[in-house]
Amino acid sequence: MESLEAVDNILSKISVKPLDLSLHLRHIELARTLEDLEFQLTAFQTLTQFLAVGDEIWLPYIDAKAKSLDLDTVEGVEELLQLYERAEEDYLSIPILQKHLQFVVERHASYAEEPKPEALGELFSTPWTREAIQGIVGKGTSHLTESHLLFDVQRDWELEQLEKASPDEKERLKVHIEEMFQLRLKQPHSNSDETFQAFSSFTTKYRSPTEYETVMVTASKVRGNSVKGYERREPLELSLVQSNNSLESYSSYITYERRAKNPDLLVTRGIYERAITEAAKQVLHKQPGAEVALSTFWAGYLDATRLLEVGIDAELELFKRALRSVPGSGEVWARYIRFLERASETMAPTDLEAVSDAYNRAISTGLFQKDMEQLVPVTLAYASYEKRQLTSEDFDENAFASMIAAVEGAINTISKIEKTGDPKFRLEKFLVAAYEDLGLTDNAIEVWKSATKRARSSYLLWTYYTDLLVKLKQYDEARALFLDVHKKKLDWPEAVWEAWISFEHLYGSVDDIDSCLEKVEKARIQVNFYRARDAAQAYEAAQASGATQAQSSAGPTQDASSVMNVDSQAAPVAQGDAMEVDSAAVPSGPSKKRTAEDDDDDEGHHDPGAKKARFESSAPAPKRDRENATVFVADLPAATSEGDLKAMFKDCGAVREAKITRLPSTIVALVEFFDRDSIPAALTKDKKRLHGQEIAVHLAWKSTLYVTNFPESADDAFIRNLFESYGTLFDVRWPSKKFKTTRRFCYVQFTSPESAEHALEMHGRELEPDMPLNVYISNPERKKQRTDHDANEKEIYVAGLSKFTAKEDLKKLFSTYGKVKEIRLATELDGHARGYAFVEYDDPQDARRALDANNYELKKRRIAVTLADPRVRARHRSETGLGRNAEARNRSIRVKGLPAGTQEGLLQQAFEKISAVKRVEVFNDKNEAVVELENAAEAGKLLLRTEPIIFEGKSLRLSEEGKQGSSRNAGPPAKTGGMFVPRKAGGGSRPKAGLGFSRKPPPAEARPSAPQASSSSASAGKGQDDFRKLLQGGK
Repeated sequence: MESLEAVDNILSKISVKPLDLSLHLRHIELARTLEDLEFQLTAFQTLTQFLAVGDEIWLPYIDAKAKSLDLDTVEGVEELLQLYERAEEDYLSIPILQKHLQFVVERHASYAEEPKPEALGELFSTPWTREAIQGIVGKGTSHLTESHLLFDVQRDWELEQLEKASPDEKERLKVHIEEMFQLRLKQPHSNSDETFQAFSSFTTKYRSPTEYETVMVTASKVRGNSVKGYERREPLELSLVQSNNSLESYSSYITYERRAKNPDLLVTRGIYERAITEAAKQVLHKQPGAEVALSTFWAGYLDATRLLEVGIDAELELFKRALRSVPGSGEVWARYIRFLERASETMAPTDLEAVSDAYNRAISTGLFQKDMEQLVPVTLAYASYEKRQLTSEDFDENAFASMIAAVEGAINTISKIEKTGDPKFRLEKFLVAAYEDLGLTDNAIEVWKSATKRARSSYLLWTYYTDLLVKLKQYDEARALFLDVHKKKLDWPEAVWEAWISFEHLYGSVDDIDSCLEKVEKARIQVNFYRARDAAQAYEAAQASGATQAQSSAGPTQDASSVMNVDSQAAPVAQGDAMEVDSAAVPSGPSKKRTAEDDDDDEGHHDPGAKKARFESSAPAPKRDRENATVFVADLPAATSEGDLKAMFKDCGAVREAKITRLPSTIVALVEFFDRDSIPAALTKDKKRLHGQEIAVHLAWKSTLYVTNFPESADDAFIRNLFESYGTLFDVRWPSKKFKTTRRFCYVQFTSPESAEHALEMHGRELEPDMPLNVYISNPERKKQRTDHDANEKEIYVAGLSKFTAKEDLKKLFSTYGKVKEIRLATELDGHARGYAFVEYDDPQDARRALDANNYELKKRRIAVTLADPRVRARHRSETGLGRNAEARNRSIRVKGLPAGTQEGLLQQAFEKISAVKRVEVFNDKNEAVVELENAAEAGKLLLRTEPIIFEGKSLRLSEEGKQGSSRNAGPPAKTGGMFVPRKAGGGSRPKAGLGFSRKPPPAEARPSAPQASSSSASAGKGQDDFRKLLQGGK
């Protein structure tokens, strides 16, 4: 009873909001709980009546409908076939087409074996079935990679009919099937070789030997262009597979097709259909950004078909589908209105919807009342149509009234959505121009006058207003307006001042000019004073709030660190110019351990004389404070150069670097200063104009998010999909995993701080059970709290181990000091210990207590225990980084042809989709990388791989890692003995006390000669036998 009431309630809501997808899905869910077929059919029917849906809805609907119909009657069959037709009109779905095709083929086969009900007439006869199959297969032809699933069924069915045909009918069918093959070979598709082979077999069987060569040569020529076409697109198809059909990959594919000199209509339609189908699927699953992508794909599809001149009828059908799919898209409705006007020139009015009816239908959806960006385009499209009707000889008062009512109504609606109205004043500008054309100048002035009540601080509004007064030669009114507004608090007063000065030079007297210049100068001084003061206060407040935020959020962030391990020896990220990627675990308490970044200079060089970590009260300030000395500049003009930016900011301070990035929808830049004190002055450039276009300036870190605690399966596409709905993404940066594979955090940078602030609502959202996402503004003041340098204090380095030491021995010993999280024991190829290990604790206090084990005897050897030093790991990279010994080389491959500035984290994600990856190291100076796999078999598979690996649009080249390894950081030869070999006395450091070795070098005569490790080094380590002799000589 409660379920029935719930169904009634949901139906009442649907009657009010019939285009609300969530209500329909709830209706279907409730209907399924009732386990009543009629209720389910009603729910499916209601949804499909109002909105386009994919196969996730249509397939169960078709199954339910088939159960309710008598398919031995004409009515039942026709109703089911009509349902298939409706399903295929919404989105391109190979599963639906397969199901439809299977139904037709199986029915034809069943009636060939048993009598067909006479009521069915021609239904499922061979001619009817052939025509039906052709129609179904034709709908999926544009799907390059899956259309063969349909054609192969058609091919097999036709060949089967040929075998059964009478001699007279066979000749006709041979011609038909040959034409079918010839047409298919012209179409690019993934299994063209198989199609060609099938045609070859067909020709061999049904053509004479003398005809075979001629026919196949012709077919090969026909097939040539389609094969080349598919090969050109194969990397794009592979990119779709590797990205799990991400919308970004579809967008790149579409861009490729649209930029082609001679676009292929079949392929263009196919990629748009597939992109739209995938976007609709993601909308159904409420994926972020999917709705925007769906609307964008439809708008692009409609534009492409118009440019490719598919015909008015085809365009009309496409618009009907689009409006079912995205009824709330103003851009699609605007295109539809323009189409109706264009189509009315060639089609009868009875075949088209009236433009006014289309506009009213759009507004009646109720989907535009809360979205200004959708309301403006549809209103402009309708109003411009009505305005064109007014230019005819007969003045249409109704058209005029409709135009004014539509525009003014939209302006009022927008003022409810946004208090200040449309910042671009698109509708106001249209209305003013329309009034001017009709000679209604007072009405035009009133439009701008009314707008000043909503947007008093907009310089754009005041310049439009004064321009109109000047244009109407109302100079006194314009001067009075300039005088009134020049001292107002505007978003860009310089524009108004310049407009006033220009006005007075053109229309004023000498006294007017002098008075204007004097007033502007006073206003400029006042504004600059307040700007500098406000910028300084805002900067100080931001720094203070960052410190407060760090303290208040230490708890939650610490929780995040409990589920991920990060390494402080983070490699420099290739795209770190946007902002240096810092680490991401919050320490449980203040740490005095010096981190890797403190040890290194700006270029990342280590101090060769350092032996162990120093303890000091505070780390020295870095020489280059990139995060605090960088501003982000957005909304740049297309012609902007680095010189323009440096010239614009030169009065703020010395500019270290200006980098411009061209995104698909905007142009942005990062400007770094030598001194962080230059930032307050740089922030005053916000809303200034460059090449006539207003720009936006903000602190770079304010638009950057630090994101952690996401699922382990999350990759770059996942994160981008998660955050792209909040604004335009500038970059997503990932940490290197070459030192620790468990690092799971990233930095998401938007082009505006507002987008980043808005995206903070993702904080705490559970993407997986009991795993709340952590999202914070990446304030550099929190860097020390975020960094994983504390992880060094949780880890100890154990040296001097016997080769017979096992992990269990270490765990037994070091568990006495606290909870051991992980033990990494370096081993030889035979499995014996190499003499050292890393032991990681959950708590830094436990790691410090474990230092008491120094000089402890384990397996008859005295061991040395110290806190882990990143430089120690660098010396043993065969286990903790990328090895250079023979075993590591066997399981490694070299990757060439990388895009400039490749991120190690992103490259590792790409390879993890196709192989088991252990570590990745990128050499940006060579645009190469070394990828270490889990084993040699994985490396072999990759080297034998025939499919190209596409990374960021580039096809990568793979080769076997050379015997000499990389020229970068090559390690010493692997030692064969299991005994611990101390460093030489003349080296960078000495062995630890307590190991039983003398610190004093032995006499020269006690040193036996040994082969050098390399021609360039005379100080290579001795062998184990030599070392024993040395010890004996020392006694």
